[in-house]
Amino acid sequence: MRVWWRGRAGVCHPLVWAGLLLLMGVMGAFTSTNEAKRREPKWWRIAKVADPSNLISNHIKSNSLSDHDLDPAIRLILRRKQRRLVRDNPGVLVAIAKGARTAVHECQHQFRNRRWNCSTSVFVNGKTLFGKIVTKACREVAFLYALTSAAVTHTVTRACTEGTIDSCNCDYRAKGPSGMDWEWGGCSDNIDFGNKFARLFVDAGMKGRDPRFPIDLHNNEVGRLHVKDNMRKECKCHGMSGSCTVKTCWWRLPYFRRVGDALKDRFDGASRVLVKNLGSPRTPNDRRPNRRRKSRRRRRKSFRLFRPYNPDHKPPSKKDLVYLEESPDFCVRNQQLGIIGTRGRECNKTSIGVDGCDLMCCGREYHTQVVEVEERCSCTFQWCCVVKCKTCKYMKTIHTCS
Repeated sequence: MRVWWRGRAGVCHPLVWAGLLLLMGVMGAFTSTNEAKRREPKWWRIAKVADPSNLISNHIKSNSLSDHDLDPAIRLILRRKQRRLVRDNPGVLVAIAKGARTAVHECQHQFRNRRWNCSTSVFVNGKTLFGKIVTKACREVAFLYALTSAAVTHTVTRACTEGTIDSCNCDYRAKGPSGMDWEWGGCSDNIDFGNKFARLFVDAGMKGRDPRFPIDLHNNEVGRLHVKDNMRKECKCHGMSGSCTVKTCWWRLPYFRRVGDALKDRFDGASRVLVKNLGSPRTPNDRRPNRRRKSRRRRRKSFRLFRPYNPDHKPPSKKDLVYLEESPDFCVRNQQLGIIGTRGRECNKTSIGVDGCDLMCCGREYHTQVVEVEERCSCTFQWCCVVKCKTCKYMKTIHTCS
């Protein structure tokens, strides 16, 4: 076959066309491979375990715990480093499972009036918890990473105070100067242990050349930071006949709802960023044998790895959530990403916010129906110890998206 080149404009050499087609195919395969590798962390699936108290047999002692003692379903979703952390800290797995469930419930509460409502019902029998939306580096996924990291930090710290983890207990170190009529003491929540453990467990495996890793690591750290920064001081009075001669104070974890509210505020103001090219594809979790280079890398904060997508915006801070791409369309059902859409969702006709019918239904029509609702009412406490209620019926108007 004769192959020739024509210099006339608009005519391309056949070999050039073949090369372009081959290059496009390779790039498409590379992109699809990267998308396939971007999955949600496997340990998130621990939230679907029926009873966290049965994850490890109660009779197993700390010195005999091994991989074979773990539930087979749990052993498959944990990395080697995570399994080692579980072995070294008996009792921590129940706290991790509780944290994963807490994150799911809090996410569904925070997004109950949004187009994306953090649904997991579609994936009860699947291999993922939130679906393939996690393959997208959007702001919703940034919130998920921060919330799950914060939840593990919170539940592990709480378990330390309750004495259910063998390797930690209360933090008796006084922090800060005492006041005129109070002093530090008591059993403070060991946030340092919870923060350190969550960083080792949650960040496990996040290293490599993928630009998603520094994004996910930063959002994980944002979640832990919000738990630590919202610690509150709790005090107890001491004195004769109920007087408050002196108060003993200690550090207490914040209510997790407060952490969820803070992260939701950060979600609304999340920053779309680009990852800087710093000359090395390594992420903060990579091992570096050179101690001098490692110490220099430690001083580089994670949020300094990013620059705003819009040059007019300010750079993100260490408490800001960051993301790489815009959110997908949550109005229409997308089985590939696990998006259920807004059809059939209840909306508020009188609201002009995100829960209003105009925004929730994405400009589509909505149906109105009047239904009879039954609920408990006029509850009274009777000694001892029963609460009796009446059943009240009333008519309620419901609007649902078509």
